[in-house]
Amino acid sequence: MLFKEITILDKDLEIQRDMYVVVKGTEISYIGKERPEGDFGREYDGKNRLLMPAFYNAHAHSPMALMRGYGENLALQDWLNSRIFPFEDKLDGNAVYWGTMLCMAESLRFGIVSSSDMYYFVPDMVRAVVESGAKANISRAIANPMGMPFDSLPSVKEARDAVRQFNGYADGRIITDTSLHAEYTSNEETARGTAALAKETGTIMHIHVSETQLEHEECKKRHDGMTPVQYFERCGLLDGPALAAHCVWCEDDDLAILKEKGTVVASNPMSNLKLASGICPAAKMMDLGISVAIGTDSVSSNNSLNFLEEMKTFAALAKVKEMNPTVITPKEAVYAATMGGAMAQGRTDCGMLAEGNKADLIVMRLDVPNMHPVHNLLNNIVYAASGNDIVLTMADGRVLYENGEYTYIDIEKTIYETQAATDKILQLL
Repeated sequence: MLFKEITILDKDLEIQRDMYVVVKGTEISYIGKERPEGDFGREYDGKNRLLMPAFYNAHAHSPMALMRGYGENLALQDWLNSRIFPFEDKLDGNAVYWGTMLCMAESLRFGIVSSSDMYYFVPDMVRAVVESGAKANISRAIANPMGMPFDSLPSVKEARDAVRQFNGYADGRIITDTSLHAEYTSNEETARGTAALAKETGTIMHIHVSETQLEHEECKKRHDGMTPVQYFERCGLLDGPALAAHCVWCEDDDLAILKEKGTVVASNPMSNLKLASGICPAAKMMDLGISVAIGTDSVSSNNSLNFLEEMKTFAALAKVKEMNPTVITPKEAVYAATMGGAMAQGRTDCGMLAEGNKADLIVMRLDVPNMHPVHNLLNNIVYAASGNDIVLTMADGRVLYENGEYTYIDIEKTIYETQAATDKILQLL
């Protein structure tokens, strides 16, 4: 496929106009000012269009699309205990499959090609992601609130099975991570066992960290003053590549540990706002050299996968957190949404427009009122663009969404089946 005479966001996140980009197989094979010779199949007219890297969602719970709007105006613990956990107790593989498929459709609509997903019913999630054409890092979350022996937990067996069956599945589109759900849903044996499992399997650790002040302070009471980050470090959970979701209430000593360990932080600005959890100190983290990516969390707490909205909120909240309008430049925000997320998922050949990289791309309209005038197009991308401006999403060289149409997803059936699965569960509650 040839994108011709199109504006691009290049590997340095600089704007280049009237460019030619060739996608061959799964990769970008050419980027340049001159039209390359040869027949590349479809030619895409780039007039009034922007080609840029697709987005990588660094923290998600895709099947929770079934619970969009179900638990509103509740504090996190009330939301979990009175709404989410009872609903999740009635889930089955069919419901998880359709909830995941709906999230893949919404993700592709808004330019997300890959998500770091923490949940259960992993085979059903994998099936939905693969059939949609998207990518995902999927972990079977391990929780143990009753303190059962680690090796007796069904979740541990399922996590091991997921790595054996699906790590590298579908030509590498599926990567399996390891996940401890959180400090407050487990004990130290479980935390140490999960750390050993990640080391044994060579997988990324995905974990909730200091999402709320209550979680943070109660951890300190339980563990002789240790914060969640300090506790997780002691248990070995941060010894390998790790993705720490939220980190809203991290203290200065925690940030020093995250930097030393090379842990990536997944900031979830909209979800943290909606649940009144607080604001992640993303600008401070980035100033310290901590890698920060952007996540949506679940649509049950967001309630949208509009990643341009997420990126704008991420940048704006950082300014309020520091009371400094100069922190988080547009370029830094775009990096966190693209390359930062790809690196968090271990996808080192993704996240930027570069020859030899995977062709994970989106096309945005520039001929819309909200994108004009143009003083600096990068500023407009972060602060003025709308998710509805995305007209094409490509992953591994395949167009998965274009102008309201999906290549592999039957959107009418997906909406119908998701509603049917939701209604069935509600009747059981």
